[in-house]
Amino acid sequence: MDLVESKNLLDSVDARTRLAGSNKMEVLLFNVGTREVFGINVFKVREVGRTPHITKTPNMPRGVEGLISLRGNVIPVLSLASFLQLDGVPVGLGGTMMVAEYSKRTLGFLVHEVDRIIRVDWERVKAPESVLAGNQGLITAVIELESGGLVSILDVEQVLANAFGEAMIVDIQPARVAPDTSVFFADDSVVARRKIIEVLDKLGVRHKHATNGMEAWTRLQGIATHTLQSGRNIRDEIRLILVDAEMPEMDGYVLTKNIKSDARFEGVPVVMHSSLSSEANRAMGKTVGVDAYVAKFDAEALADTLRPLIER
Repeated sequence: MDLVESKNLLDSVDARTRLAGSNKMEVLLFNVGTREVFGINVFKVREVGRTPHITKTPNMPRGVEGLISLRGNVIPVLSLASFLQLDGVPVGLGGTMMVAEYSKRTLGFLVHEVDRIIRVDWERVKAPESVLAGNQGLITAVIELESGGLVSILDVEQVLANAFGEAMIVDIQPARVAPDTSVFFADDSVVARRKIIEVLDKLGVRHKHATNGMEAWTRLQGIATHTLQSGRNIRDEIRLILVDAEMPEMDGYVLTKNIKSDARFEGVPVVMHSSLSSEANRAMGKTVGVDAYVAKFDAEALADTLRPLIER
């Protein structure tokens, strides 16, 4: 697969927006020189090309091979094979570099080669069994192909945390809320859940969570049914719902559509919190009715977005 510009990789913005709410995702398949097949959401990939000359710099974290200049910007380059620690990886950096955008950061990821783009239903994207979620928690989901093979979706947030450390949570002022105010959030990344909990704790709000979209929708329906039967207002039980865009079994776009189309959740704001930080992805969130969109992971921005929605 010989790709250079993101225009060759991605459909138009309009075509990508049409995927919002369809519960489908497009995945770019790649490998690191072993038999395992990995995948990355195409929406995060800006371009793919041959591995360029990389400038080595001192004191780089393990797995960060150095820096390159790309269209006037200096970006770090990471070797995914170094993080995955698989047996049988060929010697060398890998012949292909994927340039991806995560949480407003542009990075280069070195792999052996890329294969093709596939479109799959999120229902076929499953949370990995604990035995498959090794590699220091780097596998966030598994896709079973129609051919019978498996594709492992990397938790790039965990890769970045391993390479650069987790973002520090600065002082966040508590929100002016009732003691029983609760936020429900859904995210499949262990790192993201940990950081979200830190922010919510500092805001002084209770929280419940789910690890994928389908689990979230099942739990939310149960909460709504119980609340209705007890004669209470749903906002007394859930003040706000925070959703990730990419989650196994049901993505955040479909989850948001389900919430917004269910009259029981009227008045409960939905905030999308995603490492897909481009304007196109914000537009996709708007098409399904999210009340706000926050790029991962900026603790202050998340707190500032949530505070007025949970205080009112």
